[in-house]
Amino acid sequence: MGTNAARLPEICGHPHITSNGHGTTVNGVAMHNGLPPGQPDGAGNRTGPHADSSTLPVDGSRTDPHAESSAQSADGRRFRTVLGHFATGIVAITAIDPDNGEPCGLAANSFTSVSLDPPLVAFCVAHTSTSWPRLRAARTQTVNVLAEHQQSVCAALASKGGDKFAGLEWTKSPGGNPMISDALAWIDCSIEAEHPAGDHVIVIARVHDLGVHGDGGPLVFFRGGYGRFRT
Repeated sequence: MGTNAARLPEICGHPHITSNGHGTTVNGVAMHNGLPPGQPDGAGNRTGPHADSSTLPVDGSRTDPHAESSAQSADGRRFRTVLGHFATGIVAITAIDPDNGEPCGLAANSFTSVSLDPPLVAFCVAHTSTSWPRLRAARTQTVNVLAEHQQSVCAALASKGGDKFAGLEWTKSPGGNPMISDALAWIDCSIEAEHPAGDHVIVIARVHDLGVHGDGGPLVFFRGGYGRFRT
């Protein structure tokens, strides 16, 4: 998910995409016909919403005839296209703005667990994000794991400007931040460290409380489109 959204990759063609009447199926991931990927607000315009990904080293001693030439420049578009083949979930990071008491948030797909002891998670935010300064100023932040039917929530929190929470249902987490209704899970955390990384900052956050909030499948982002996990 670029703007505050973690880098949602661009849509690109693929020979193995088939229609199922409800959307399209891409290598096992059902991509629904609906909202086009939004221009995220700062959480990333990298591989898609972003590009929080690291690239694997190329073994110069072997050549894969089916791979694109490594001599090609890793320009932004190609980077997003290739990294977009790594499927991710999508989270909404929320908080209460300490300056005005209003809810604030952004969408991101650059989220991962980091450590069990101590319990740490991480996510990436673009330097251009207009929502991150407000979230960063809060005492704690809450990560909401979005469900497969919450593409509209992702779009709202990935947008720039306006009231992102208009029409969104939420209650307060134990930490006092917006816990979005029907999200799969919530994680209350606080910033432990920040590490500059190119056009983003890697945020390490310590987990204080967490729980399962809803049921169902996750909202999936793959090759520039939204979908759901199919068993």
